[in-house]
Amino acid sequence: MSSAEIPDDGHDLGLLSPVRAGSAVEAVTGDTAFVQAMLDAEAALTRALVAAGRAPADAARAVDAAARAERYDIRGLALRARSGGNPVIPLVADLTAAVAGADPGAAEWVHRGATSQDIVDTAAMLMAARALPLIVADLDGTAAGLARLAEAHRDTPLPGRTLTQHAVPTTFGLKAAGWRALVLDARDRLAALRLPAQLGGAAGTLAAFEDGVGLLGRFAAETGLAEPELPWHTLRTPVADLGCALAFTVGALGKVAADVLVLARTEVAEVAEGAGGGSSAMPHKSNPVRATLIAAAARQAPALAATLLGALAAEDERPAGAWHAEWQPLRELLRLAGGAARETAGLTASLRVFPDRMTRHLHLTDGLIVSERVAMALAPRLGRGRAKELLTAVSRRAAEEGTGLAAALAREPEVTRALPPEELRALTDPSTSTGAAPDLVVRALRRTARDTTP
Repeated sequence: MSSAEIPDDGHDLGLLSPVRAGSAVEAVTGDTAFVQAMLDAEAALTRALVAAGRAPADAARAVDAAARAERYDIRGLALRARSGGNPVIPLVADLTAAVAGADPGAAEWVHRGATSQDIVDTAAMLMAARALPLIVADLDGTAAGLARLAEAHRDTPLPGRTLTQHAVPTTFGLKAAGWRALVLDARDRLAALRLPAQLGGAAGTLAAFEDGVGLLGRFAAETGLAEPELPWHTLRTPVADLGCALAFTVGALGKVAADVLVLARTEVAEVAEGAGGGSSAMPHKSNPVRATLIAAAARQAPALAATLLGALAAEDERPAGAWHAEWQPLRELLRLAGGAARETAGLTASLRVFPDRMTRHLHLTDGLIVSERVAMALAPRLGRGRAKELLTAVSRRAAEEGTGLAAALAREPEVTRALPPEELRALTDPSTSTGAAPDLVVRALRRTARDTTP
């Protein structure tokens, strides 16, 4: 089939973004949902005019009745949006016609005094307001699951890895507690966001409205969004804050995924996804698919947020291009955050942990992983400089000869004079060298999520 013969249904169904396909957030950020949000903004404006005594009550009822997304040709709206540069212009024409068909007198109150950006910005905030609680709920579930993992494995030792190499022992509980801290950081950022309505008219002066400032408050109340201090057509703090919080969220979840991907490698196998994915060619594989999708989302989010931050430099009272550039990146960030949060909740709830393998890996370096601990024990007796110099030389020799750190140290007179054999054996046992990790887990688990909600 040639490209000319391939049918184009005009829909983005998530084929190339499986992380968000079928998620609850996808459902509230699709084109139909956004059209509904624009219609909700239009209906709220008419209700605000009625509440202010500027429009008849029948007008609000007529607009409310017509403000149903299923009544409109969304693909047609998209195509017609090209001529004016945004979808509000054709939508207002169709909404006005629908209202006029039921109540000709009410049609003059559709979009009264507003500009296209008022409707798109308000719709974007409504879309976010509907998506954020879904994301936060998954983050709360993830945090709860990680708390259980951290508590269960508070004392489970495994190699701490820095710059890809074994460093010093830590515990899996501390690793899980760290993941949880990031998840709560993300959750609290999203929950603290203030999402305002937008109403300013042609140039942000509310000139088309009598008592414009009072109407601004009424409009915000009708939408359920926060009342802005000023129209924010070129003051893009709400979008920038939202974008940064979403990008942080996806990145925080990406950290969890990055660690799982390393720990789930065949040659490491310290953890595994509860139900891995298959391969199209290799029957034996059980791929860490959830972690892979989360990691992919984390790589996309920074560039999307950068576009939103770039749009802060918006000229004049309403910009050409900067505002338009925000629409798709903002929606994609909501979708990536929603999908990544869903996948991380599932990943952490079903994560399988293998403590025996973690313990076995502690001994891969034959005790070298605790060289710092021995050096610290020798420092008060030999001096810090000499202790470090001695442990560096002994560790290198032990690695070259394959004798193990304890055996190499036992051949050093300075060490045997300073440390009794039983103390040396205890110091070179990696499983007892996790420092304050267990206590840090207890400390971290005292933290709870903030009480605020989006």
